Amino acid sequence: MDLFDLSGRVAVVTGGNGGLGLGMARGLVKAGANVAIWARDEAKKAKALLELRSYGTAEAITLICDVAEESQIEAAMKKTLESFGRVDACFANAGRAGQGAAIPDLTREGWDEVMAVNTRGAALTYKHVTRHMIERAKNGDPGGKLIATSSGQSIMGVNRSSDYAASKAALNGLTRGAAFELARHQITANALLFGYYETDITAAADPKFARWMEKRIPLRRPGDHEGLEGLAVFLASQHSDYITGQCLPVDGGLSIS
Repeated sequence: MDLFDLSGRVAVVTGGNGGLGLGMARGLVKAGANVAIWARDEAKKAKALLELRSYGTAEAITLICDVAEESQIEAAMKKTLESFGRVDACFANAGRAGQGAAIPDLTREGWDEVMAVNTRGAALTYKHVTRHMIERAKNGDPGGKLIATSSGQSIMGVNRSSDYAASKAALNGLTRGAAFELARHQITANALLFGYYETDITAAADPKFARWMEKRIPLRRPGDHEGLEGLAVFLASQHSDYITGQCLPVDGGLSIS
C-alpha cells in the first residue's frame, strides 16, 4: 500500500518553475498529482515542464501568472480548472527578495513591491482557489490544502531585510486566519518557514550572508531540495488533514540557534 499516493489530485504551485517551488512540484508529480505551475519566466517554465513531464507519473502544465496582478491569478485559475477540473492543494510559493536596505533607507515603492508579491499575491491566490474549494464543499466534496512558503526571517531578526521579514510575518498571519475561517469546509492552511536554501534569491545575496547562515545553522548546511519533495507530498496528502494553522520552521535548527 502506498500511503502517499496522490493520483487523481491536483495541485497549484505558484513560482513553481524553480527553487523551492520546483522542488515541491517534483514530489507532487512523482506521487501522482497533476500539477499546474503558475509563474512568469517563460524559459524557466519550459525547462521545469520538460523535467516534470519526464517522470511520467502525472500531468503537468505551466501557466503565465504574476501574482502581483489579480487578473492573471484569476485567468490562471480558470485555465487550471479547464485542464484538470479541480484543485485540491495550493502551494503559495511565489516570492521575491526585499530591497536589501536598512530601515532608514527603505522606499515606499520598494516596500509595496515586496508586499504585492509576498503577501497580497498569496492572499489573492487563496481568494480564487478557495472560491472553488468552497463550492466543491457545498456540493458534497469538501477539503483542500493551502500551503504558504514563508521564511524563518518572519520570526528572527536579519539586517537589511525588514521589508521581506514583514511580508512573511504577514503571510503567517494570513495562514492562521485562513485556517480558522476555512476549517468549516475541511480546508487546512499551513506555512513553511524555510531557512537557508540555495535558490536564485540567495544566489543574488552577498556571499558573506551564506557563510554567516551556515555557521548559525545547527546542522551546518543549507536545506536539501530533495527533502522538499516528501514535505510537499505529506502536506498535500490526507495524512496532514489534522494539521492546520501551523507555521513550521524548516531550517536545520536555525530558529533555535
